[in-house]
Amino acid sequence: GFSGGSGFPGGGPGRGGPGYGFGAPTKGRDVQARATLSFRQAAVGDTVTVSRPGGEQVTARVPAGVKDGQKIRLKGKGTPSETGGASGDLLIAVTIAPHPVFGRDGLDITVDLPVTFAEAALGATVSVPTLDGGPVKVKVAPGTPSGRVLRVKGRGVKTPKAQGDLMAKVQVVVPQRLSEAALQAIEALKLDEEGLDPRAEMIAKASM
Repeated sequence: GFSGGSGFPGGGPGRGGPGYGFGAPTKGRDVQARATLSFRQAAVGDTVTVSRPGGEQVTARVPAGVKDGQKIRLKGKGTPSETGGASGDLLIAVTIAPHPVFGRDGLDITVDLPVTFAEAALGATVSVPTLDGGPVKVKVAPGTPSGRVLRVKGRGVKTPKAQGDLMAKVQVVVPQRLSEAALQAIEALKLDEEGLDPRAEMIAKASM
């Protein structure tokens, strides 16, 4: 026969030790809320008010530089625990409304900068709008093409740990209507550039 003792399946100490089956108090449920911020609010930081389930209003501080889709956690602002534990958290999902002029790339603020053909060809000093104040002056070098990015240091999003820049992307504006004098000048430029094909290198590389 079988002898008893701890070697017998199921023998020995039972599974029910102190507290077995009676876990520590559980945390309350997290709850979700949404907040829509203007582009400027998200860049510089602001205070928003959201509603918890049941209609209670909760005020939250949104830090400068918050990103679209980011969630802000308010500890203890969720559902109370039913077992004496800590309350859950309130998670606020942030949506950032677009700006008609500016964009964001991390902490950098981006802007498209229209310049005339003459400004791009000959060089110029032009005004660029900033989010945090009036326009600043930047130099456009002679021969600047569309797509070149001009950096204005320190005029992006500022957080306690970092400072972004303003990135102005040059867009050369092709004139829609030309005076007779301007037309003659461009015709002269066309003659001066005769034989120059700006696409030749690209077409040669395309066949590689």
